[in-house]
Amino acid sequence: MIDNRYEVLAQILLDHSLQIKKDDVFIISGSPLAAPLMYEVYRFSLVRGAHPITRIGLEYFSELFYQHAQSHQLKFISPMDKFEMKEADARLSIISPENTRYMTHIDPKKQALRSKSMQPIHDLFLKRAAAKDLRWCVTQFPTNASAQDAGMSLYDYERFIFDAAHIEEENPIQFWQSIGDRQEKLIDLLSKIDQVHIVAKDTDLRLSVNKRKWINCFGRENFPDGEIFTGPVEDSAEGHVRFSFPSVYGGRKVDDVKLFFGKGKVVRAESSSGHEYLESMLDADEGARRLGEFAFGMNAGITQFTKNTLFDEKIGGTIHLAVGSGYPETGSVNQSAIHWDMVLDLRKQGEIFADDECIFKNGSFVVEGDL
Repeated sequence: MIDNRYEVLAQILLDHSLQIKKDDVFIISGSPLAAPLMYEVYRFSLVRGAHPITRIGLEYFSELFYQHAQSHQLKFISPMDKFEMKEADARLSIISPENTRYMTHIDPKKQALRSKSMQPIHDLFLKRAAAKDLRWCVTQFPTNASAQDAGMSLYDYERFIFDAAHIEEENPIQFWQSIGDRQEKLIDLLSKIDQVHIVAKDTDLRLSVNKRKWINCFGRENFPDGEIFTGPVEDSAEGHVRFSFPSVYGGRKVDDVKLFFGKGKVVRAESSSGHEYLESMLDADEGARRLGEFAFGMNAGITQFTKNTLFDEKIGGTIHLAVGSGYPETGSVNQSAIHWDMVLDLRKQGEIFADDECIFKNGSFVVEGDL
């Protein structure tokens, strides 16, 4: 039975997020569990005259690869992957895990080496995306694994996703455009800032966003969406931050992450679990210990932590920082094979100062223009 909500979601993804048009080479990737959404995306992209290409991923193939791959295989870049990254006009990645912890016992050094080896592909992606030569979007399909991580039934998790995506609005695309208009007014204010000072429990961090561009996220590259981000000046971060939620990256979970910065670089990292993995990722390359992103979560429809970065970084009243690669469109020049978002919840306690003026307190903007 076809769920009408996936028809609506597919059309939002094609018309608002990716703006698929005739003759676009369009890559659609996901697991077999995402078939209902992939079906609708594939069907509607054909109607629009595009050239859809599907990529069905199986988790146990990735697990097998890391279990048995030798050094030369970890360093190998598929010519097909390179070709697709050069030639595709649009890419849709559908997060749809069967087991969110399938990489738990993989050697983190192998993962770090693989990430470093894939950096040319990642850099090409960033370059084409910044130049608007490649449209891309990441979305979520509800699976039992993700629902369990979020502490929900599958039914409730489906409801959570559709509510966060606002697909039942009378005109969902118009709704997301209105979110973009509101966030653009805040960007006008943020664009005047030089120094940012973040103060919260076990957190006192300063960084510069001087002459960096703020990006308005309203359903294009992520869906659901709702954030405003920029790339901090690479050598500016000073102080420490303790993140509120477990940090999930590459199929691994690390609890209670604390990062200490000096001259823009992570000089010490602490965690209550997964510390070897955390250090391996931070040592992946020179850029992995520097910040590539600073962002405000803006989606009031997302209120709870779900162990899924796509949603957690958008929680209204939070901020997130990413170690690793920055987005060139922000002005960031930090390059790395990793980009690891970590979330700090400021809804109950926390303040952000912009050039010594408080602009954000207890999860809300407190300056004129928060419209």
